[in-house]
Amino acid sequence: MDAHAESGLEKGVWSDADFERMGWHDVTIHGLFVQRTDAVLPRLLFDLDYVVRWVHPTPPETHFSFWVAPATLVFEDVWDLEGNLDFSGLFLDLEIDALHRLSPKDDRPAWSEVPLWHIEGHAFDLRFRADGFRQFIRQPPRHARRLVLGHAERGGASFAETAFM
Repeated sequence: MDAHAESGLEKGVWSDADFERMGWHDVTIHGLFVQRTDAVLPRLLFDLDYVVRWVHPTPPETHFSFWVAPATLVFEDVWDLEGNLDFSGLFLDLEIDALHRLSPKDDRPAWSEVPLWHIEGHAFDLRFRADGFRQFIRQPPRHARRLVLGHAERGGASFAETAFM
């Protein structure tokens, strides 16, 4: 049974085990948080507008519409974080082009088992190591004409790790 049948969303919490079934193309990042923990390694959290589904236009419509939901993407035990931002243009949006899970070649056997994550954006690029992730869909998806929800519509910025259901 779907968590939100109309949008096709199957569940409220996803993980790296679902990676092949997920996609982050054109997902907007509203916030990024490096959270210290009692453990040695920090967590990396993203506040997103996750695109649950792209809806093909039906005539006479000519543009796609989208099912979009506020979400929190959490990577645990993050290390080797590096990246860049390029806001030399007019817009300050952080929009993901793709999220890649890579198997790095490393001469340290224990380290080569930890995936390298690459978040490729339109104006940024991040690479880091982490065992995996969980993604929490915080609100039911909304049918929208744009890929991004307004601040009030999404309930402001949040790094809450709770699913709407």
